[in-house]
Amino acid sequence: MEILDNLDKNNLHHAYLIEGTEEEIVPEIFKFMEILGIETSANPDFYHISVDSFKIEDARNLKSVEHEKSFSTGKKIFLISANNFLLEAQNTLLKIFEEPIENTHFFIIIPNTDTLLKTLVSRFYLIKTKTKLGDELKEAEKFMALPLKNRIDFIKELLVEPEKDAGIVLLDSTRSKALKFLNALETISQSKFLKNSSGLTLPGVPGGTHNYT
Repeated sequence: MEILDNLDKNNLHHAYLIEGTEEEIVPEIFKFMEILGIETSANPDFYHISVDSFKIEDARNLKSVEHEKSFSTGKKIFLISANNFLLEAQNTLLKIFEEPIENTHFFIIIPNTDTLLKTLVSRFYLIKTKTKLGDELKEAEKFMALPLKNRIDFIKELLVEPEKDAGIVLLDSTRSKALKFLNALETISQSKFLKNSSGLTLPGVPGGTHNYT
């Protein structure tokens, strides 16, 4: 699903919730900003927030900034990317989206919308994208071919938190990588199931094999 196909410059929704990865979606949003004639750099009315976990402090800051007067007569845009939103932050966001402010628009990106409160999701125009799983599919194939002991070692390695410098946020965190891997694993499993069941015949079904003893 193309992001731009779901965005209407003549009828812009107050808040969009987009399921997918930051690296795939953010460039599409930037393209849309160009279509709208909105600068994404050196523009005090364009906010790009990228964090691993969106916390209550982030939500409170967002609420405060949202109510500040715009520096121009145009739109105020908030582009937020996070791997997860903590419960307290979600409750604060609910209050923000209950009373939309004119010419203020939100684009929120998260890998899995199922981790959000249903009441919060209902406030958004929801867009679900198909995540590209190139390397993840290869890893899933490798995992499926491993014996049990090696699978356990594989999972342990997957769950190791990468080292990072202070002040640097890794959007491709352990949670994000694990989610991508599980999506790839599900894709591989479904593919194998469909392949194995395509020629399956059952007793009592025309063409089936009947064995009687």
